[in-house]
Amino acid sequence: MRGLGPGPVTRWAVAIVVGGLFALPILSMLEFTLRDGDGHSLARWAALLDPDNAARYAPLWQGLRNSLVLAAVTVAIVLLLLAPTMILVTLRFPALRRPLELVALLPISLPAIVLVVGLAPVYLFIGRTFGTGVWPLALAYGVTAMPYAYRAIQASIDATGVRTLAEAARTLGAGWPTVLLRVLAPNLRGGLLAASLISVAVVLGEFTIASLLARQNLQTALLVVNRQDAYAAVILSLLSLLLVLVLLLLIGRVGARGGRGARTEGP
Repeated sequence: MRGLGPGPVTRWAVAIVVGGLFALPILSMLEFTLRDGDGHSLARWAALLDPDNAARYAPLWQGLRNSLVLAAVTVAIVLLLLAPTMILVTLRFPALRRPLELVALLPISLPAIVLVVGLAPVYLFIGRTFGTGVWPLALAYGVTAMPYAYRAIQASIDATGVRTLAEAARTLGAGWPTVLLRVLAPNLRGGLLAASLISVAVVLGEFTIASLLARQNLQTALLVVNRQDAYAAVILSLLSLLLVLVLLLLIGRVGARGGRGARTEGP
């Protein structure tokens, strides 16, 4: 079986090709933001923090704040609603796993414009009742991120003896909140962190739903500012990519640390 896998040269070649495909457009964007006449400088980057340009770039910062709020609420929906539901179905209602999977994966087959058409009456009622704030948009983002988050969490559940761990904890006298938070959650840390990262990435990159529902997030703000200053829009796009990369590395380290801890504490 070892001979069937790719060799070191093949792995390095694939890594270089894939890395180049990702790095080339990012480096091109970076070079574009550094252009200053016939040379290069950090003047475009410094202009974002210049108080004289505060009014000009105000939509960017407002859109970024809105997106961070939406990301936090969307992650809360995934961790506090979707994940416990999946664990409950696994432990108590295994016959409902297929229907739950069908419902969770259904949004991936629907275009964003179809979701907007279906959600428009809901948001009309929400706007009349609770106001037209940006936070209700997280409900739509929770639906959009649900297929990807479901797969990440379900893979972690399948790789963990959830039923055995829960029964052992219950036998020792632990209540369900303890079982969920102190027994199952640490063992599902990798899947929960991956689902959180996916949710953040979906929120930071979503444009269609926010635009059609007349809500401002990072992507719609980038479109507004791009009409005045294309350099600022590209700079913020780079920063959002950097943020997702940092989150990915952080989640990888936390997940690896959790995995080592679980192996160390095991029998």
